[in-house]
Amino acid sequence: MNTKLLEAFRIIMQTGTVAGAAEALGRSQSAVSRMLDRLEEELQIKLFDRRKGRVLPTPEAHALIEDVERAFISLNDLGTRAKQVREGHESNLTIAVLPALGIQFVPRVMGRFSRQNPEIGVTSHVLTSQSVEQWVARHQVELGLAETPFRRSGFETWAFIDEPYVLAVHADHRLAQLDLVKIGDLRNEKLIQWTNIVAARRLLDELFQHAGVSVKSTIETSMSSAMIAMVRENLGVALIDPISAVLTRDPQVVIRRFEANVPCRIARMMPKQGYQREVVNMFLACAEQERDALLALRDW
Repeated sequence: MNTKLLEAFRIIMQTGTVAGAAEALGRSQSAVSRMLDRLEEELQIKLFDRRKGRVLPTPEAHALIEDVERAFISLNDLGTRAKQVREGHESNLTIAVLPALGIQFVPRVMGRFSRQNPEIGVTSHVLTSQSVEQWVARHQVELGLAETPFRRSGFETWAFIDEPYVLAVHADHRLAQLDLVKIGDLRNEKLIQWTNIVAARRLLDELFQHAGVSVKSTIETSMSSAMIAMVRENLGVALIDPISAVLTRDPQVVIRRFEANVPCRIARMMPKQGYQREVVNMFLACAEQERDALLALRDW
């Protein structure tokens, strides 16, 4: 596949016009139009509707652009990697992590790691667990941290966190008076739910259905940090991962144990058939130390 044709498609999607793409590429509009025609012919997909000098992306174009963007990210990463090798920084590490760990936990790990290895750079991509799977399987990163279960192959996994979810409630909420919250205590409560892309959502739905407990779920999110902020605003209660719970430093949010054992399972992942560099093990050691130090602070 000719990358110049893909680049033309990508820039047309970004600018919205052939004229804008032509200016960005330093080519004539007719040349860009011919590139677009060639790409459609190669892919056998109609990418744009032409109407009175305008190009309107088809649904197929919208479906394709995400993969094209990822491909260009990989190419850019390759250029960065080559520069690192030229400059003697080949030990730099690239990782991908789910948001529950990427917002607060991984920066703490990076701090611990950088204090021990100031000459080694780390790039952290915060992605959904599904995207972390994909990036690790495609060798786009050397290390991933994501929620199980996984749907893909092409990587090896080891358990990193296997602890129960805990309940975050507003300090003024009636449940804050309890040390242990039972599933029946949540009957008719406003529960801030995970979106369907989070494995815990399915577990919770099955749990409440089996127990015959109805909750009010009008708010959903895929990030534990957002859940905590919503609890602070008294929008409901939320089941969050234990690492985010320990890192919660908000006096308006308290953490309580939940009687039903809803497991938070996060695994570390590395590509198969790849050379595992020592820098990966060094970073993992820091991650495990930080994990253990935080979990030791649990007061619920």
